[in-house]
Amino acid sequence: MDYHILREIADSWVLLALFLFFVGTFAWAWRPGSRGLHGDASEVPFRHEDAPAADAPANAETEA
Repeated sequence: MDYHILREIADSWVLLALFLFFVGTFAWAWRPGSRGLHGDASEVPFRHEDAPAADAPANAETEA
């Protein structure tokens, strides 16, 4: 194939496909049914946490 034909395809159809992929990804992330899923994912760092972590001494590495 000629470079110019590939360039025209990339400039038009591939650009359109990537734009549609971006819009679809955005729509999928913001769909109404995903609020619970995103809320659950936002709580992952705090799961199984019974108490705050104990403060470590500032010079813990130098004491060993």
